[in-house]
Parts: sequence; C-alpha cells; structure tokens
Amino acid sequence: MGCELGQEVGYSIRFDDVTSEKTKIKFATDGMLLREILVDPLLKRYSVIMVDEAHERSLSSDMLLGLLTKILKKRHDLRVVVSSATLDAERFLDFFTADVDEKTHGKKKEDYGYVVGIEGRMHHVDMHFLTEPTSDYLERAVETVLEIHTSQPEGDILVFLIGRDEIETAIDMIQDRVGDLDPASRNLQALPLYAGLPADQQMYVFEPAPENTRKVVISTNIAEASVTIDGIVYVVDSGYVKLRCYDPTTGIDRLAVVPISKASATQRSGRAGRTRPGKCYRLYTESTYSTLEATTPPEIQRSNLAPVFLQLFNLGITNIVRFPYLSNPPSSLASRALELLYALGALDSYARLSKPLGARMAELPLDPMLAKALLNAPTFHCLSEMLTLAAMMTLQGSAFVSFDPEKKLAERAKRAFAASEGDHLTLYNVYEAFIGPGRKDPKWCRANYLSFKALEKAVSVRRQLVRHLERLGIMESNVFSGEDVRRVGGMASVELQERLRRCLTTGFFAHAARMKEDGSFVMVDGKTVVWAHPSSLFFHRKADWVVYTEILESKDKIFIRDITSIELDWLTEYAPEYYRVKQK
Repeated sequence: MGCELGQEVGYSIRFDDVTSEKTKIKFATDGMLLREILVDPLLKRYSVIMVDEAHERSLSSDMLLGLLTKILKKRHDLRVVVSSATLDAERFLDFFTADVDEKTHGKKKEDYGYVVGIEGRMHHVDMHFLTEPTSDYLERAVETVLEIHTSQPEGDILVFLIGRDEIETAIDMIQDRVGDLDPASRNLQALPLYAGLPADQQMYVFEPAPENTRKVVISTNIAEASVTIDGIVYVVDSGYVKLRCYDPTTGIDRLAVVPISKASATQRSGRAGRTRPGKCYRLYTESTYSTLEATTPPEIQRSNLAPVFLQLFNLGITNIVRFPYLSNPPSSLASRALELLYALGALDSYARLSKPLGARMAELPLDPMLAKALLNAPTFHCLSEMLTLAAMMTLQGSAFVSFDPEKKLAERAKRAFAASEGDHLTLYNVYEAFIGPGRKDPKWCRANYLSFKALEKAVSVRRQLVRHLERLGIMESNVFSGEDVRRVGGMASVELQERLRRCLTTGFFAHAARMKEDGSFVMVDGKTVVWAHPSSLFFHRKADWVVYTEILESKDKIFIRDITSIELDWLTEYAPEYYRVKQK
C-alpha cells in the first residue's frame, strides 16, 4: 500500500506490536488474536478476520476458529475468511454452519457461508516418483540434488529433510561430492534452513546465489508454507517430517519421525512452481503416496493442553468439554492439563479459575509453569532476577552460538558464565554481563559466542513483562530485605541463587528428576530414565535433585534441558498436593 510499516498496515506478534491508531490492516499470529479476545470478547475492532494456512491446524488457530463460531452468533456484521492452498473447505464450512437449522431459521447454509475457489498463479510442476522404495532417503536426496545440478537447466533446488542433524550431514555430503564433479559443475552453494538457525544465517537463503552458481536450500518443513524462497525450480521431498507428540502419562514431548500427509506433499511440490514451471522429485513411490493420510494430525490431539485450557478458562469458558472443537482432544490430554493447572494453583477444586493467581497466570504471555514462578518471585524477594530469567527462557533459539570448527572455543566462552547451580542461573549471568557497561554490542557478543539479536530480544521481552506485571499491580523493586550487596562481580550471590532456585521449584515442581551414578536422571515415577541435553551444564556435572524446563525424546533417548539443581525437601514444601513422601 506504499505506507510506512505500523501506519495503515502493521503487525502484532508475541512481544512485538508494530501498529498505530491509523492501522487498517493488521497481520497477527493467531495466539495474539486470542489474547485480544480477553479485552475485546467480540473483536469489535475488526470487520473482517482472515485465518490463513488453516490446514496446518495449530493449537491457537483451532481455538480461534472455535471462538469465532461463538462470536459470529453475536456479531452478524463480522466476516470470517478461512483460507489455505490445501484445505478441506467443505469440512470447515460445515463446522461454522453446524447450528444452522433451515426449518428454524428459514435460511440455508449458503446464506451464512460458502466456498470460494481462487485460481492461483501456480506454474505447472512435473511430479517424479521412485519406481522402487529407497532404504536411505538421505543418500538418495544427495544423489538427486547432484543429478539435477549436472543434468537440468538453471534454477535453485529446495530439499525437505526432517531436522538439523540430517541437514548438516546432507550439506557435508554435497560439499564432499561436488569436488568430484568436473570443474564446470562445482558451482553449487548448499545452505541450511531450520528454526534454531540464527536469524542472520537464515537470511542467506533469501539472497540470490552468486553469478553462474546454483543454490540448494536444505530445509525442514519450515519452508513448506511459512516462507517463500524466490528462484526455486526443483523440489526434492524426502516424504518425512518430525512431529512433536505429547505423552500425557509421562509429560514427555516425543519427536517422532513420521510420513508426511498428502496435504503437506502438495504444499512441498507447490514450492517448485512459484515463478516458473518446475519439477518435484518425491523420494517415495506413487503407491506409497496413495497410502498417506489426507492431512497431518492436528496439534490439539498431540499437545500439552494446559496453556490452551488456561486461556479458555480466562475467557469465561468453564465447560471446556462442550467447547466447539474442530477436532476433539483425547480425554487423556484433557485430564493431564486439568491436573497440572490444579497443582499449579491456577484452578480451584471446582475446576474454576482461581483468583487472583489463576487469572494472573492467564494474563501473562508465558507457559503456565513459568508464569507461576514469576508471580511467586516477590515472595522470594527476587522479582527483578526472575524477570530476567523469564525473558531469557522465552528465547526460541539459544543465547549461545557456535559453529563446528569453533565448538571448543565456544564451550570455553560458555564456562565463563557458568553457574554451578545450573542452566537458568547461567542464563541470568549471560544477561547481566550483556547489559554491563560497554558490552551491549555485537562485537562483544561475537567474542563471547553469544547471539546479539537474541539478547537484544531478551531485553525487549523483559521490558514488556515488567509492563504486564505493572498492569497486574506488581511493581519491580530493587529493595531487597536482609542483603545490601545482591551480586558479586555481576553474578548472583549465594543467598540470591537459593531464592531463585526455590522460586523456580514453585513453578517447575512437576518437572523434577534425580541424578544417578552414571550421570543419567530418573524421573519421580522411579521408572523413566532421562539424560541432560548436550547443551546443558549438567551434561558434564553432578547434582542430586533437579528441575528442568523442557523434556523431549529424540533418537530413542529422552533429554531434559534448562536444568537447575534443587533440594528434595522443596518439592514437598512447595507442591504438597503433588508430592507426598512415602514412609518406609
């Protein structure tokens, strides 16, 4: 529209709002619109709401669609557009018109909504399948890339693999084999793309390749719909994706490698036809394609529902069983979410939102466990420090960066910030060092193998969390009873460290484990064995009891990350409803 960003056109994402009173068109995440419903239940600010990429069936978009069906009953002037390139349109229409009774209302479903098909500007894409299944799709993907490079006309290549390890292995394999080609065919530039890649490195994939050079982008499914890379003519599809599935019994997020759906296959092949006719090489047979599921299982059927349920309760929806879900969540996931919210004190014994704790937890844009710890911080006289920790824990990528040739130097730099009590206090030390005099600059970050952009983001997030707490009547204060000197050389003092560890336990008590002699941990069920993630300080250190932020299973091993040492007594002290000590 030729306007300045944030004026007539703006955007709103978590911890970043670039809009103004003049804004007429706003791009927002579905999660941000859910939070707006808290203060504007009928979304009266908007006349049209468009939910794009609805086929992805994220938790937030499913919740938003359910709430929009309720809002439409009150606001007949509101227009809702649900769009996607691979959408089961009739199903969505039926969902929105489920309550329409033609005899009662005297109107047909078509009077409330209809399906519109828009011919895209897609170019033709030739499909190529394997004639026989492959036993090693990674090897076959690399072979296919080199075949395209040596035999096909100009045009960049996009390869879909499942994760960082595979992507880095594939790039190494391509670089090794390009040297064996004739000199005229060695001009191949391989670039990675995955969510944990530092932002500046992600931007390389969008830049044109050097003259007379073909670019090959090796990506996770992030390139399926989230981003569009110009110049892609050839797509190589491995046929697999890594899906996160939550186990309600153990609380473990399992990263399972599964075949993609037909909808995902269509999205991937479409990347080849954006600018001109292209080709898609599917590393599976046509008969295998016919057996794929139509769509990927929605997140609501494989995720921790505690954050979602907390938001629904805060919106005044007390009967979550009767909420209009596009797909019903399994009862085991629902039960686990309610149990956790009750243990955190967010719900009372009647499964109603507790006041003020539950309502305050729901107001904060944080995971319920972290929200509980932050709200408890004034009790432990460590609100300022917990604000810093909460901001650092929201970073999607690590504050630390390292590259294979420099890993030892990066580890040495990390040890300079390390706290013996664990990863959370190490993150606190990093932040304190970053905001010190003369250090808040990219050069200092590079020298210490830290991400300048990530730490800048943490400073911004912390500032916004302060504002959120102020709206709840909680003020950040530097007054600390009983201790005049709070830090020693930028590090938290011993007494303050204990207060922080206790405070973290009040939120993350459900994530507790005990270290065994071999360096592994056993969860409180006494059965499940987990390991410290290689990025954790406890990968090489000893502890007794710990709490952790995240747990996930990958490569047949269960890892915990962001770990802090605690005392066993704290678990029963701060979560008596959750833990009871067995008498022998």
